Amino acid sequence: MRAKARFSCFAGCDEHYGLDEVVYRCKRCGALLDVEHDLGALAERSGAAWMQLFDRRWMRTEWPYGSGVWGKLEWVYPDIDPSSIVSFAEGGSNLLWADRYGRSLGLNDVWIKQCGNSHTGSFKDLGMTVLVSAVREMNRRAQLEGQGPRVRAIACASTGDTSAALAAYCAAAEIPALVLLPKDKVSIAQLLQPLANGAIVLSLETDFDGCMKVVQELTADGAIYLANSMNSLRIEGQKTIAVELVQQFDWAVPDWVVIPGGNLGNVYALGKGFLQMKALGLISRLPRICVAQAAHANPLYLAYQKGFDHYEPVKARKTAASAIQIGDPVSIDRAIRVLRQFDGVVEEATEAELADAVARADRTGMYNCPHTGVALAALEKLAKRGTIARDDRVVVISTAHGLKFTEFKRSYHAGELDGADGAYANRPIELPPDVARVREAIDARLAR
Repeated sequence: MRAKARFSCFAGCDEHYGLDEVVYRCKRCGALLDVEHDLGALAERSGAAWMQLFDRRWMRTEWPYGSGVWGKLEWVYPDIDPSSIVSFAEGGSNLLWADRYGRSLGLNDVWIKQCGNSHTGSFKDLGMTVLVSAVREMNRRAQLEGQGPRVRAIACASTGDTSAALAAYCAAAEIPALVLLPKDKVSIAQLLQPLANGAIVLSLETDFDGCMKVVQELTADGAIYLANSMNSLRIEGQKTIAVELVQQFDWAVPDWVVIPGGNLGNVYALGKGFLQMKALGLISRLPRICVAQAAHANPLYLAYQKGFDHYEPVKARKTAASAIQIGDPVSIDRAIRVLRQFDGVVEEATEAELADAVARADRTGMYNCPHTGVALAALEKLAKRGTIARDDRVVVISTAHGLKFTEFKRSYHAGELDGADGAYANRPIELPPDVARVREAIDARLAR
Protein backbone atom coordinates (compact mmCIF):
# COMPACT_ATOMS: atom_id res chain seq x y z
CA MET A 1 0.00 0.00 0.00
CA ARG A 2 1.44 3.36 -1.08
CA ALA A 3 -1.10 5.85 0.24
CA LYS A 4 -0.69 9.51 -0.58
CA ALA A 5 -2.33 12.70 0.59
CA ARG A 6 -2.60 16.19 -0.89
CA PHE A 7 -4.32 19.52 -0.38
CA SER A 8 -7.54 19.98 -2.35
CA CYS A 9 -10.07 22.80 -2.57
CA PHE A 10 -12.83 22.48 0.04
CA ALA A 11 -15.31 24.19 -2.32
CA GLY A 12 -14.73 21.59 -5.04
CA CYS A 13 -12.41 23.33 -7.50
CA ASP A 14 -10.11 20.96 -9.37
CA GLU A 15 -7.11 22.40 -7.54
CA HIS A 16 -4.51 20.28 -5.74
CA TYR A 17 -1.24 21.04 -3.95
CA GLY A 18 1.43 19.02 -2.19
CA LEU A 19 1.45 18.88 1.60
CA ASP A 20 4.95 20.37 1.46
CA GLU A 21 3.68 23.54 -0.24
CA VAL A 22 3.09 26.74 1.72
CA VAL A 23 -0.57 27.23 0.83
CA TYR A 24 -3.72 27.72 2.93
CA ARG A 25 -6.45 28.61 0.43
CA CYS A 26 -7.43 27.57 -3.07
CA LYS A 27 -5.51 29.74 -5.55
CA ARG A 28 -8.50 29.70 -7.90
CA CYS A 29 -11.48 30.53 -5.65
CA GLY A 30 -10.01 31.43 -2.25
CA ALA A 31 -11.79 28.67 -0.32
CA LEU A 32 -10.09 26.82 2.51
CA LEU A 33 -8.18 23.67 1.65
CA ASP A 34 -8.69 20.14 2.86
CA VAL A 35 -6.24 17.26 3.12
CA GLU A 36 -7.49 14.67 0.66
CA HIS A 37 -6.42 11.08 1.23
CA ASP A 38 -6.16 8.29 -1.33
CA LEU A 39 -9.03 6.24 0.07
CA GLY A 40 -8.60 3.65 -2.69
CA ALA A 41 -5.08 2.89 -1.50
CA LEU A 42 -6.13 2.95 2.15
CA ALA A 43 -8.99 0.54 1.38
CA GLU A 44 -6.46 -2.10 0.32
CA ARG A 45 -6.33 -2.84 4.04
CA SER A 46 -9.71 -3.95 5.44
CA GLY A 47 -11.52 -2.15 8.23
CA ALA A 48 -10.79 -5.05 10.57
CA ALA A 49 -7.09 -4.93 9.65
CA TRP A 50 -6.96 -1.18 10.36
CA MET A 51 -8.51 -1.77 13.77
CA GLN A 52 -5.96 -4.48 14.54
CA LEU A 53 -3.07 -2.24 13.44
CA PHE A 54 -4.26 0.73 15.49
CA ASP A 55 -4.83 -1.48 18.55
CA ARG A 56 -1.36 -3.00 18.22
CA ARG A 57 0.25 0.44 18.17
CA TRP A 58 -1.93 1.94 20.92
CA MET A 59 0.15 3.72 23.59
CA ARG A 60 3.31 1.74 22.86
CA THR A 61 6.87 3.10 22.75
CA GLU A 62 7.72 2.29 19.11
CA TRP A 63 8.55 5.63 17.43
CA PRO A 64 6.43 7.42 16.36
CA TYR A 65 3.41 5.15 16.79
CA GLY A 66 3.00 5.58 20.56
CA SER A 67 1.40 8.95 19.88
CA GLY A 68 -2.38 8.90 19.60
CA VAL A 69 -1.93 10.89 16.39
CA TRP A 70 1.03 9.17 14.78
CA GLY A 71 -0.36 5.73 15.61
CA LYS A 72 -2.71 6.62 12.72
CA LEU A 73 0.13 7.96 10.54
CA GLU A 74 -1.22 6.56 7.26
CA TRP A 75 -4.45 8.51 7.82
CA VAL A 76 -2.67 11.73 8.79
CA TYR A 77 0.46 12.33 6.68
CA PRO A 78 1.28 9.01 5.00
CA ASP A 79 4.57 9.89 3.27
CA ILE A 80 6.25 12.00 5.95
CA ASP A 81 9.78 10.97 6.89
CA PRO A 82 9.68 9.80 10.55
CA SER A 83 12.77 11.91 11.27
CA SER A 84 10.66 15.04 10.70
CA ILE A 85 8.05 14.14 13.32
CA VAL A 86 7.92 16.21 16.51
CA SER A 87 5.83 14.45 19.15
CA PHE A 88 5.18 14.61 22.88
CA ALA A 89 3.17 11.35 22.87
CA GLU A 90 0.01 13.44 22.45
CA GLY A 91 -3.39 11.78 22.43
CA GLY A 92 -4.27 8.63 24.30
CA SER A 93 -6.26 10.82 26.69
CA ASN A 94 -8.70 9.44 29.23
CA LEU A 95 -12.27 8.64 28.23
CA LEU A 96 -13.90 9.21 31.59
CA TRP A 97 -17.25 7.66 32.50
CA ALA A 98 -19.07 10.53 34.22
CA ASP A 99 -21.45 8.20 36.05
CA ARG A 100 -22.52 10.42 38.95
CA TYR A 101 -22.80 13.54 36.80
CA GLY A 102 -24.76 11.72 34.10
CA ARG A 103 -27.20 10.27 36.62
CA SER A 104 -27.83 13.78 37.96
CA LEU A 105 -29.13 14.64 34.49
CA GLY A 106 -31.20 11.48 34.13
CA LEU A 107 -28.67 9.95 31.73
CA ASN A 108 -27.00 6.56 32.08
CA ASP A 109 -24.10 6.73 29.62
CA VAL A 110 -22.22 10.05 29.72
CA TRP A 111 -18.50 10.15 28.99
CA ILE A 112 -15.95 12.97 28.94
CA LYS A 113 -13.10 12.75 26.44
CA GLN A 114 -10.33 14.48 28.41
CA CYS A 115 -8.38 16.05 25.56
CA GLY A 116 -6.87 18.54 28.00
CA ASN A 117 -4.84 15.70 29.53
CA SER A 118 -2.11 16.36 26.99
CA HIS A 119 1.39 17.86 26.99
CA THR A 120 0.37 21.54 27.01
CA GLY A 121 -3.04 20.95 28.56
CA SER A 122 -5.35 21.19 25.54
CA PHE A 123 -6.50 19.35 22.43
CA LYS A 124 -4.45 21.77 20.29
CA ASP A 125 -1.44 19.47 20.73
CA LEU A 126 -3.09 16.94 18.42
CA GLY A 127 -3.09 19.33 15.48
CA MET A 128 0.17 21.07 16.28
CA THR A 129 2.24 17.90 16.19
CA VAL A 130 1.17 17.46 12.55
CA LEU A 131 1.67 21.08 11.52
CA VAL A 132 5.12 21.53 13.08
CA SER A 133 6.23 18.13 11.78
CA ALA A 134 5.05 19.15 8.29
CA VAL A 135 7.18 22.30 8.46
CA ARG A 136 10.21 20.22 9.44
CA GLU A 137 9.44 17.98 6.47
CA MET A 138 9.26 21.03 4.15
CA ASN A 139 12.62 22.27 5.40
CA ARG A 140 14.16 18.78 5.19
CA ARG A 141 13.12 18.38 1.55
CA ALA A 142 14.33 21.89 0.70
CA GLN A 143 17.73 21.17 2.20
CA LEU A 144 17.97 17.89 0.25
CA GLU A 145 17.47 19.98 -2.87
CA GLY A 146 20.35 22.25 -1.84
CA GLN A 147 18.16 25.11 -0.64
CA GLY A 148 17.98 26.81 2.73
CA PRO A 149 15.01 26.34 5.08
CA ARG A 150 11.77 27.27 3.31
CA VAL A 151 10.11 28.44 6.54
CA ARG A 152 11.83 30.89 8.93
CA ALA A 153 9.23 30.75 11.70
CA ILE A 154 5.70 29.62 12.51
CA ALA A 155 3.04 32.09 13.71
CA CYS A 156 -0.43 31.98 15.18
CA ALA A 157 -3.15 34.20 16.54
CA SER A 158 -4.48 32.70 19.71
CA THR A 159 -6.78 33.01 22.68
CA GLY A 160 -4.33 30.89 24.66
CA ASP A 161 -4.25 27.17 23.94
CA THR A 162 -3.01 27.32 20.33
CA SER A 163 -0.09 29.52 21.37
CA ALA A 164 0.91 27.11 24.12
CA ALA A 165 0.93 24.15 21.75
CA LEU A 166 2.76 26.03 19.00
CA ALA A 167 5.45 27.30 21.38
CA ALA A 168 6.12 23.85 22.85
CA TYR A 169 6.34 22.00 19.55
CA CYS A 170 8.44 24.72 17.91
CA ALA A 171 10.82 24.67 20.87
CA ALA A 172 11.34 20.93 20.39
CA ALA A 173 11.73 21.37 16.62
CA GLU A 174 14.17 24.32 16.93
CA ILE A 175 11.87 26.54 14.86
CA PRO A 176 11.06 30.09 16.06
CA ALA A 177 7.45 30.58 17.19
CA LEU A 178 5.56 33.89 16.87
CA VAL A 179 2.44 34.27 19.01
CA LEU A 180 -0.16 37.06 18.68
CA LEU A 181 -2.46 37.30 21.70
CA PRO A 182 -5.32 39.72 22.45
CA LYS A 183 -4.12 41.82 25.39
CA ASP A 184 -5.73 40.99 28.75
CA LYS A 185 -8.01 38.34 27.20
CA VAL A 186 -6.12 35.14 28.07
CA SER A 187 -5.48 33.51 31.42
CA ILE A 188 -2.13 34.00 33.17
CA ALA A 189 -1.33 30.32 32.71
CA GLN A 190 -1.99 30.56 28.98
CA LEU A 191 0.22 33.65 28.68
CA LEU A 192 3.06 32.04 30.63
CA GLN A 193 3.18 28.84 28.57
CA PRO A 194 4.51 30.37 25.31
CA LEU A 195 6.78 32.73 27.26
CA ALA A 196 8.31 29.77 29.11
CA ASN A 197 8.92 27.90 25.85
CA GLY A 198 10.77 30.87 24.34
CA ALA A 199 8.20 32.08 21.81
CA ILE A 200 8.13 35.67 20.59
CA VAL A 201 4.87 36.85 22.19
CA LEU A 202 3.08 39.93 20.89
CA SER A 203 0.19 41.22 23.02
CA LEU A 204 -2.09 43.24 20.72
CA GLU A 205 -4.75 45.72 21.81
CA THR A 206 -7.56 43.94 19.98
CA ASP A 207 -9.59 40.74 20.15
CA PHE A 208 -8.88 37.35 18.59
CA ASP A 209 -10.44 38.32 15.27
CA GLY A 210 -8.13 41.35 15.13
CA CYS A 211 -5.09 39.18 15.88
CA MET A 212 -6.20 36.81 13.14
CA LYS A 213 -6.25 39.59 10.56
CA VAL A 214 -2.72 40.66 11.49
CA VAL A 215 -1.26 37.15 11.42
CA GLN A 216 -2.73 36.44 7.99
CA GLU A 217 -0.90 39.51 6.66
CA LEU A 218 2.35 38.45 8.36
CA THR A 219 2.23 35.01 6.77
CA ALA A 220 1.14 36.08 3.29
CA ASP A 221 4.59 35.76 1.66
CA GLY A 222 5.20 32.19 2.91
CA ALA A 223 8.44 32.80 4.83
CA ILE A 224 6.46 32.67 8.07
CA TYR A 225 4.09 29.72 8.23
CA LEU A 226 0.51 30.08 9.51
CA ALA A 227 -0.47 27.74 12.35
CA ASN A 228 -4.15 28.60 12.85
CA SER A 229 -6.89 26.09 12.09
CA MET A 230 -7.53 27.55 8.64
CA ASN A 231 -4.39 25.50 7.96
CA SER A 232 -5.91 22.10 7.27
CA LEU A 233 -2.86 20.17 8.49
CA ARG A 234 -4.09 20.90 12.01
CA ILE A 235 -7.38 19.19 11.18
CA GLU A 236 -5.58 15.95 10.36
CA GLY A 237 -4.24 15.62 13.88
CA GLN A 238 -7.46 16.69 15.57
CA LYS A 239 -9.58 14.23 13.59
CA THR A 240 -7.83 11.40 15.43
CA ILE A 241 -9.92 12.34 18.50
CA ALA A 242 -12.88 10.72 16.73
CA VAL A 243 -10.90 7.59 15.87
CA GLU A 244 -9.47 7.38 19.37
CA LEU A 245 -12.75 7.63 21.26
CA VAL A 246 -14.35 4.95 19.06
CA GLN A 247 -11.28 2.79 19.61
CA GLN A 248 -11.68 3.25 23.37
CA PHE A 249 -15.25 1.93 23.07
CA ASP A 250 -13.89 -1.21 21.33
CA TRP A 251 -14.90 0.34 17.98
CA ALA A 252 -18.50 1.12 18.95
CA VAL A 253 -19.91 4.51 17.89
CA PRO A 254 -21.54 6.77 20.52
CA ASP A 255 -24.99 8.22 19.87
CA TRP A 256 -23.96 11.83 20.50
CA VAL A 257 -20.76 13.90 20.54
CA VAL A 258 -20.94 17.38 22.12
CA ILE A 259 -18.19 19.77 21.03
CA PRO A 260 -17.44 23.31 22.25
CA GLY A 261 -17.30 25.59 19.20
CA GLY A 262 -15.16 28.71 18.66
CA ASN A 263 -13.18 28.87 15.44
CA LEU A 264 -14.96 25.57 14.58
CA GLY A 265 -11.97 23.67 13.21
CA ASN A 266 -12.44 20.93 15.81
CA VAL A 267 -16.05 20.39 14.72
CA TYR A 268 -14.93 19.70 11.18
CA ALA A 269 -11.99 17.62 12.37
CA LEU A 270 -14.11 15.19 14.39
CA GLY A 271 -16.65 14.95 11.59
CA LYS A 272 -13.88 14.13 9.16
CA GLY A 273 -12.53 11.42 11.45
CA PHE A 274 -15.91 9.71 11.71
CA LEU A 275 -16.51 9.93 7.95
CA GLN A 276 -13.08 8.43 7.17
CA MET A 277 -13.74 5.52 9.54
CA LYS A 278 -17.09 4.88 7.86
CA ALA A 279 -15.60 5.09 4.36
CA LEU A 280 -12.91 2.54 5.27
CA GLY A 281 -15.24 0.10 7.01
CA LEU A 282 -14.26 0.59 10.64
CA ILE A 283 -17.74 1.79 11.61
CA SER A 284 -21.17 1.44 10.00
CA ARG A 285 -22.98 4.51 11.34
CA LEU A 286 -22.36 8.10 12.41
CA PRO A 287 -23.15 9.79 15.74
CA ARG A 288 -25.21 12.95 16.03
CA ILE A 289 -23.19 16.07 16.79
CA CYS A 290 -24.03 19.03 19.00
CA VAL A 291 -21.90 22.16 18.73
CA ALA A 292 -22.01 24.28 21.88
CA GLN A 293 -21.27 28.02 21.77
CA ALA A 294 -21.04 30.69 24.43
CA ALA A 295 -24.01 33.07 24.11
CA HIS A 296 -21.51 35.95 23.99
CA ALA A 297 -19.85 34.51 20.85
CA ASN A 298 -22.54 32.56 19.01
CA PRO A 299 -22.51 33.17 15.23
CA LEU A 300 -23.00 29.47 14.41
CA TYR A 301 -25.93 29.22 16.83
CA LEU A 302 -27.61 32.25 15.24
CA ALA A 303 -27.13 30.76 11.77
CA TYR A 304 -28.56 27.44 12.98
CA GLN A 305 -31.66 29.25 14.25
CA LYS A 306 -32.21 30.39 10.64
CA GLY A 307 -31.70 26.93 9.17
CA PHE A 308 -28.22 27.91 8.00
CA ASP A 309 -29.84 30.01 5.28
CA HIS A 310 -28.01 33.11 6.47
CA TYR A 311 -24.74 33.60 8.34
CA GLU A 312 -23.32 36.83 9.73
CA PRO A 313 -20.23 37.31 11.90
CA VAL A 314 -20.85 38.86 15.32
CA LYS A 315 -18.79 41.07 17.59
CA ALA A 316 -17.79 38.59 20.27
CA ARG A 317 -18.35 39.83 23.81
CA LYS A 318 -16.28 38.94 26.84
CA THR A 319 -16.94 35.41 28.06
CA ALA A 320 -15.36 33.18 30.69
CA ALA A 321 -14.92 30.69 27.84
CA SER A 322 -12.17 32.91 26.44
CA ALA A 323 -10.74 30.38 23.97
CA ILE A 324 -14.02 30.36 22.04
CA GLN A 325 -14.62 34.13 22.21
CA ILE A 326 -14.62 34.29 18.41
CA GLY A 327 -17.20 36.19 16.38
CA ASP A 328 -16.03 35.34 12.85
CA PRO A 329 -14.94 31.67 12.84
CA VAL A 330 -12.66 30.64 10.00
CA SER A 331 -14.19 27.17 9.69
CA ILE A 332 -17.85 28.25 9.58
CA ASP A 333 -18.54 26.58 6.20
CA ARG A 334 -16.78 23.39 7.22
CA ALA A 335 -18.75 23.22 10.47
CA ILE A 336 -22.09 23.73 8.72
CA ARG A 337 -21.30 20.94 6.28
CA VAL A 338 -20.54 18.57 9.16
CA LEU A 339 -23.72 19.48 11.04
CA ARG A 340 -25.79 18.72 7.96
CA GLN A 341 -24.05 15.38 7.46
CA PHE A 342 -24.46 14.36 11.12
CA ASP A 343 -28.04 15.51 11.78
CA GLY A 344 -26.45 18.05 14.05
CA VAL A 345 -27.75 20.70 16.40
CA VAL A 346 -26.27 23.88 17.86
CA GLU A 347 -26.90 25.10 21.40
CA GLU A 348 -25.67 28.10 23.37
CA ALA A 349 -24.84 28.72 27.02
CA THR A 350 -25.02 31.94 29.00
CA GLU A 351 -22.25 32.88 31.40
CA ALA A 352 -24.31 31.67 34.35
CA GLU A 353 -25.19 28.40 32.60
CA LEU A 354 -21.63 27.51 31.65
CA ALA A 355 -20.23 28.44 35.08
CA ASP A 356 -22.88 26.49 36.96
CA ALA A 357 -22.44 23.49 34.68
CA VAL A 358 -18.71 23.45 35.45
CA ALA A 359 -19.42 23.70 39.19
CA ARG A 360 -22.01 20.90 39.13
CA ALA A 361 -19.68 18.60 37.20
CA ASP A 362 -16.74 19.49 39.44
CA ARG A 363 -18.85 18.44 42.44
CA THR A 364 -18.82 14.91 40.96
CA GLY A 365 -15.01 14.75 40.87
CA MET A 366 -14.13 16.43 37.58
CA TYR A 367 -12.16 19.66 37.16
CA ASN A 368 -13.42 21.30 34.01
CA CYS A 369 -12.37 24.34 31.98
CA PRO A 370 -15.00 26.95 31.08
CA HIS A 371 -15.12 25.82 27.43
CA THR A 372 -16.03 22.31 28.52
CA GLY A 373 -18.63 24.04 30.69
CA VAL A 374 -20.28 25.38 27.53
CA ALA A 375 -20.58 21.83 26.22
CA LEU A 376 -21.86 20.54 29.57
CA ALA A 377 -24.52 23.28 29.67
CA ALA A 378 -25.62 22.29 26.17
CA LEU A 379 -25.79 18.65 27.24
CA GLU A 380 -27.95 19.58 30.21
CA LYS A 381 -30.38 21.48 27.97
CA LEU A 382 -30.64 18.64 25.44
CA ALA A 383 -31.19 16.11 28.24
CA LYS A 384 -33.90 18.24 29.82
CA ARG A 385 -35.75 18.53 26.50
CA GLY A 386 -35.47 14.82 25.83
CA THR A 387 -33.46 15.38 22.65
CA ILE A 388 -30.81 13.16 24.23
CA ALA A 389 -32.52 10.05 25.61
CA ARG A 390 -31.78 8.37 28.94
CA ASP A 391 -29.81 5.47 27.45
CA ASP A 392 -28.04 7.37 24.66
CA ARG A 393 -24.27 7.13 24.84
CA VAL A 394 -22.93 10.70 24.92
CA VAL A 395 -19.33 11.89 24.68
CA VAL A 396 -18.50 15.46 25.70
CA ILE A 397 -15.24 16.76 24.26
CA SER A 398 -13.28 18.45 27.05
CA THR A 399 -10.87 20.77 25.29
CA ALA A 400 -8.47 21.97 27.99
CA HIS A 401 -7.31 21.22 31.51
CA GLY A 402 -9.13 23.07 34.29
CA LEU A 403 -5.85 24.01 35.98
CA LYS A 404 -5.25 26.52 33.18
CA PHE A 405 -8.27 28.50 34.39
CA THR A 406 -7.69 28.87 38.11
CA GLU A 407 -8.88 32.50 38.18
CA PHE A 408 -12.20 31.48 36.57
CA LYS A 409 -12.79 28.97 39.36
CA ARG A 410 -11.59 31.31 42.11
CA SER A 411 -13.92 34.06 40.90
CA TYR A 412 -16.88 31.70 40.69
CA HIS A 413 -16.47 30.30 44.18
CA ALA A 414 -15.83 33.79 45.59
CA GLY A 415 -19.05 35.06 43.97
CA GLU A 416 -17.11 37.50 41.78
CA LEU A 417 -17.54 35.99 38.29
CA ASP A 418 -19.26 38.33 35.84
CA GLY A 419 -22.67 37.07 34.79
CA ALA A 420 -22.84 34.26 37.35
CA ASP A 421 -24.32 34.26 40.84
CA GLY A 422 -22.24 31.32 42.08
CA ALA A 423 -25.23 29.11 42.87
CA TYR A 424 -22.89 26.17 43.53
CA ALA A 425 -20.05 28.18 45.11
CA ASN A 426 -18.06 26.44 47.82
CA ARG A 427 -16.20 28.83 50.11
CA PRO A 428 -13.69 27.96 52.83
CA ILE A 429 -15.00 28.21 56.39
CA GLU A 430 -12.76 30.55 58.36
CA LEU A 431 -12.57 29.76 62.09
CA PRO A 432 -10.25 30.17 65.06
CA PRO A 433 -8.33 27.01 66.09
CA ASP A 434 -11.08 25.90 68.46
CA VAL A 435 -12.09 22.22 68.31
CA ALA A 436 -15.65 22.88 69.47
CA ARG A 437 -16.18 25.52 66.80
CA VAL A 438 -14.64 23.24 64.17
CA ARG A 439 -16.91 20.34 65.16
CA GLU A 440 -19.95 22.64 65.07
CA ALA A 441 -19.08 23.84 61.55
CA ILE A 442 -18.50 20.29 60.30
CA ASP A 443 -21.77 19.04 61.76
CA ALA A 444 -23.69 21.94 60.22
CA ARG A 445 -22.20 21.25 56.79
CA LEU A 446 -22.75 17.48 56.95
CA ALA A 447 -26.37 17.99 58.02
CA ARG A 448 -27.24 19.74 54.73
